[in-house]
Amino acid sequence: MTLLQKQYSVLPGFGLTLGITLFWLSLIVLIPFAVLFGWASQPGIEGFIKTIGHERVIHSLYITFGSSLLAVLINVVFGVMTAWVLVRYSFPGKKIIDAFIDLPFALPTAVAGIALTTLYAPNGLLGSLLMPLGIKIAYTPAGIVIALIFISLPFIVRTIQPVLEDLEPELEDAATCLGASRWQIFSRVIFPAIAPALLTGAAMAFARAAGEYGSVIFIAGNIPMVSEITPLLITAKLEQSDYEGATVLAMLMLMISFLVLLLINLIQRWNNKRNGMN
Repeated sequence: MTLLQKQYSVLPGFGLTLGITLFWLSLIVLIPFAVLFGWASQPGIEGFIKTIGHERVIHSLYITFGSSLLAVLINVVFGVMTAWVLVRYSFPGKKIIDAFIDLPFALPTAVAGIALTTLYAPNGLLGSLLMPLGIKIAYTPAGIVIALIFISLPFIVRTIQPVLEDLEPELEDAATCLGASRWQIFSRVIFPAIAPALLTGAAMAFARAAGEYGSVIFIAGNIPMVSEITPLLITAKLEQSDYEGATVLAMLMLMISFLVLLLINLIQRWNNKRNGMN
């Protein structure tokens, strides 16, 4: 029976599918990265260090990854709350709100940037109310954080929602019967269950935020040493025909993002092993 199933399987065999997979992966991912690495290695180690050691570059990296990390941390809190409300409660307009969560996926990032800039500019609807209080959002790092919060929220919500839906309410009822408080139920029952998904969503959100360009350039103002992000600096170097400098910065961002994702994956594996031992 097994031989017949293998012989008349709709899908092709392992060798063919593996070959197609490796070819497609090389064409889409590995070859472009190899070309990028080749360009970035042309200046040599001295040129690489000189490029990334420039004060403007260091500040842009700080703004890019610092804003991305802050946006992800904020979304971890409010993303969990949003997913909890959508899963555990029924209320009028729930489906509409649930659909709005995916809006950053479908909306062109430039449109989002223009909308946020119009809203938070000094003469905008919210910006005009905040300016008398001495709070300026647009054309500052705060505006960058808001834009990154907007585009990274769905990654947190959509990775946590299925886990919360599969979480059995009986576990919470049992903890309540044993005298656990709401905080104890969340910290010892709910959070361990959603932690792996939360780390995955946070990793994807961070990677997405670190490479964001369209929604940031409008609200950031792109002021060197103030609100300039690294992707914009890469674009500026390309416009100046400084291809080596642009590829060095691109390679550096790739390495940092990869290390962050690797670290989160290692934490996930450690957490899964610890849960398995328990």
